[in-house]
Amino acid sequence: MYCKILAKVKPIFILLSVFVILSSCNDSDKVAKEIAAVPMDLKIARFDREFASSGEEGLPGLRKMYPYLFPAPDSVWIAKMNDSLQIELFQEVGNAFRSFEDEEEGLVQLFKHIKYYFPEYTVPKVITVTNDVDYNNRIILTDSLLFISLDNYLGPEHKYYGGFQRYIAHTLDRNFLVSDVASSFAKQVVPRPRERTFLARIIYFGKELYLKDVLMPNVDDRKKIGYSQEDLDWAFANEEPMWRNFIENEYLYSTDNKLNQRFLEPAPFSKFGLELDNESPGKLGRFVGWQIVRAFMENNDVDVKQLMTMPAEEIFKKSNYKPRN
Repeated sequence: MYCKILAKVKPIFILLSVFVILSSCNDSDKVAKEIAAVPMDLKIARFDREFASSGEEGLPGLRKMYPYLFPAPDSVWIAKMNDSLQIELFQEVGNAFRSFEDEEEGLVQLFKHIKYYFPEYTVPKVITVTNDVDYNNRIILTDSLLFISLDNYLGPEHKYYGGFQRYIAHTLDRNFLVSDVASSFAKQVVPRPRERTFLARIIYFGKELYLKDVLMPNVDDRKKIGYSQEDLDWAFANEEPMWRNFIENEYLYSTDNKLNQRFLEPAPFSKFGLELDNESPGKLGRFVGWQIVRAFMENNDVDVKQLMTMPAEEIFKKSNYKPRN
């Protein structure tokens, strides 16, 4: 939209700015067209549905088709088929995911972007399963297979999540499914930091989130980080005082592991030790790291693969990061 508007603006004193912006727009359009042209034959198997409808007589066929899912003897699976709680679980998942078309389109777009920036990557076969609402393992990505546990995406108000803390239940929604897959991929290509400093850790998560910017350019920021819109608005509105708190308390080069729990790990809120804590979302260290990496990429000519392996200290120094007031 901005490109079309600016293309019509002619005053001499802004011609140079217009030229720069139009060049950027043209580059972005070119990349978007190249990504759209990436061939993608994504294979998706609804194992959850096949298992729920197979019956005992169908087990041999399923075992042959999905040998990696059947390490246990048939008696275990037969018991699962006849368990009333499992039957209900399959029904709930089946009702919520009668169609997987939106998720499929999101996954196709994600893997097109991955193939564009990481052409050597082998796109996995996608298999939808259930895992008794083990939300810590809702996505499992291997070299050739991607397992998505659909019982972890039934919506935050679902009865299965009633005993979970709200910050956890909030993310158990199909709107976060593709983003969770992108997170699993990011963990494969973003090296864990060697340094133990808080700066190294926030930059690590910042790289992961920036990679989502690249791989999911049309997705809202809140979905990338797992926030509500209110959480995201709070983070942007308080970016400057958060950063000042980190600097004043000399956290950046601290190796105190308690900072992980306070600012990096999923939690109902971040722990500054101030009155604003209860208003804050968790993972604000990740948010700040994200903004630092964004600033670095805006101010430096570096491609995505180079970014993945660059030291946190270099990224920070060359970012010229200035939080929003």
